[in-house]
Amino acid sequence: MLPVDLPDTVRDALAAPLVDHHCHGVRRDDLSRAQFELLITEGDAPAPPGTTHFDTPIGAAIRRWCAPVLDLEPHAPPAVYLARRQELGAGEVNRRLLQAAGIVAFLIDTGLESPDLLTAAEMGRHGGAAADEIVRIEQIEQDVAEMARVAVDYMDSLGEELAARAARAVGLKSVIAYRCGLDFDPSRPSRGSVIAAANRRLSDPKERLDDPILLRHLLWTAVDVARERGLPVQFHTGYGDTDLDLHRADPAKMTGFIRALQPIGVPVILLHCYPYHRQAAYLAAVFPHVYVDVGLALTYTGAGSPAVMAELLELVPFHKQLFSSDCYGVAETAHLGALYFRHTLARAIATRLGQGEWSVPDAARVAHMIGSGNARRVYRL
Repeated sequence: MLPVDLPDTVRDALAAPLVDHHCHGVRRDDLSRAQFELLITEGDAPAPPGTTHFDTPIGAAIRRWCAPVLDLEPHAPPAVYLARRQELGAGEVNRRLLQAAGIVAFLIDTGLESPDLLTAAEMGRHGGAAADEIVRIEQIEQDVAEMARVAVDYMDSLGEELAARAARAVGLKSVIAYRCGLDFDPSRPSRGSVIAAANRRLSDPKERLDDPILLRHLLWTAVDVARERGLPVQFHTGYGDTDLDLHRADPAKMTGFIRALQPIGVPVILLHCYPYHRQAAYLAAVFPHVYVDVGLALTYTGAGSPAVMAELLELVPFHKQLFSSDCYGVAETAHLGALYFRHTLARAIATRLGQGEWSVPDAARVAHMIGSGNARRVYRL
């Protein structure tokens, strides 16, 4: 149920199935309380002694909005909620919550593949939705580095493997924000510098790539593949886990790279963005190939999420905003991502209708564009 009264056409547009353009698999196994709590935080440690990760905006949201999906009263205590989860079993919990999200297509970042996580196809089956792959380019590089023997093989294989994986995908994704920050040199590195860096890389290929030269080479190789296949490239920006230096994940820091891509025409999609969503909205407003979402920010801010959506909508072009849940680990994050997206957009629309800024047809059209239409167009679904 939406939190505000809206005309039927607008309510229908907001309730329509969503395209979740960035998410991950959820755990297929039953979880202990400790495991569950670590999957509802971007931190990597248990809550301090005597406290719980349920005492967070997302923890309160799970008890309010996910409990009824599992046949519990709203605000069920954490112990009761987790006991019901165990009683139903992971398969049933995943099916209920993924289907309650009302998602028609999951675009799944497969860079976090694990036997414990549902595959893209399984996510689709559990959620009653289509499922397509987003290829994480740093994972491809890791695979190539562990197989290549010399620098030239590394360079050739990287392009070939990216092209092969892209042929089965609807987009590419980079987590360069985690590896060296978004304030990287936007130019293509020279061949000589790449060969020298690749030789260093192949001396210890199992290490996580953090060499700025090779990261730039990987990124430009991915851009070439994306241009050839007509694919967008996603970038993690803003809020993330403890591997991230947040101040270096401001999307405004990659303006030079964004500017360099404009003549090429490859769509750049800025994921999550919080607390830099206003900077992201600016980039989408001034560059024709830039798109944004606020992803997991809505889930993790919970009851405070309307302010995040309102700030993004101050400037973002409506044809440049997308929906994602950034669902990962537990299906609750898919349900809450979709719920808070609909609720926050509904509040923003109600305000604009009440002020006479938008017409009812405009409001319905914007809701459709952001919920699914923009993603279908950008990813060519």
